[in-house]
Amino acid sequence: MSQSLSRILVHLVFSTKNRERFLTPELGNELHPYLATVLREDGCPALEVGGVEDHVHLLFGLSRTRTVAQVVETVKTSSSKWIKTKGSGFAEFHWQAGYGAFSVGQSNVDAVARYIQDQAEHHRKTTFQKEYRRFLKLYQVPYDEKYVWD
Repeated sequence: MSQSLSRILVHLVFSTKNRERFLTPELGNELHPYLATVLREDGCPALEVGGVEDHVHLLFGLSRTRTVAQVVETVKTSSSKWIKTKGSGFAEFHWQAGYGAFSVGQSNVDAVARYIQDQAEHHRKTTFQKEYRRFLKLYQVPYDEKYVWD
């Protein structure tokens, strides 16, 4: 009997709506493991999850039976509902509509994981917008500036 096997690694990045700084370090300490659990339960094991107050980074193995869009929908929907249970201050919480998904080669996993772990330090020097534009340029993703920040 033949098998269908794959190893597709994805670095997923998305922000809060309007880059609002909802994701306090305290919330992040709970949110990041929660996101890893949602990924695992969706058949997409997390290798690293992190972020700062206005966005998250998820490095995971994509299930051979799921699309990136399906995984994003599951992760955002589940985590948005979960965040709203954290108190009245989160009642208006929303993720941005869009996302960035970037392929990662096995040889770059450690570097990407370190990058995600170092988000707090990294964002002392740069904004999410600058970081995201850098990814789009690095991965040669064409985009329209007026639509990328919904």
